[in-house]
Amino acid sequence: MYIPFDELPPHARLWIYQADRPLTEAEQSEIKPILERFATEWSSHGKGLQASAKLLYGQFLVLANNESATSASGCSIDASVRFVRELEQQFGVSFFDRTKLAFLKEGEVEQVNLSDLKSKVAAGEIDQNTLYFDTLVNNYGELQQAWPRPAGTSWLTKYF
Repeated sequence: MYIPFDELPPHARLWIYQADRPLTEAEQSEIKPILERFATEWSSHGKGLQASAKLLYGQFLVLANNESATSASGCSIDASVRFVRELEQQFGVSFFDRTKLAFLKEGEVEQVNLSDLKSKVAAGEIDQNTLYFDTLVNNYGELQQAWPRPAGTSWLTKYF
C-alpha cells in the first residue's frame, strides 16, 4: 500500500541509493510514477507493505517501509534490489557504486571518489562541517532531522 513520503512515521525504515550522476528533469519525471507503482505493489509474503519511494536532490532514490505495519522480508528486500537494478538498466545509471561520496556544496550535489577523500580533506575542500549525504541513514526521522548532515557527525569523522 502506497503512502505519501511526507506521511511516513519517523521509525519507517529506509534504503537510500545514490545515483552515480544527476538524473535529468525528464528522467526524474519518468521515474516518479514508476516509484509510486513499485511502492504500491511492494509486498512481503503476499501482504502489501506500507511503502513509499521518492527521488531526493535529483540523485538519491529512497525506498521506505513502515515496519510497524508489516516488516520487509528478505524476499521483499530482494525484490526492491531487483527493481533498482531494472531502473539502472532502463536509465543507464548506477545506484550501487559505493566508491563515490556525495556532499552538498553551494546548493549542488558534488560527488567525490572515496580514494580522493583524504586529499580533499588535506586541501581544505572538505571539512567536518561540509554537508554529507550519508546513505547509511536508515529511518525517516533521521532523514528529516539530519540529512544531509555535517561530515564530522557521520562515519567520516575519522578523516578529520
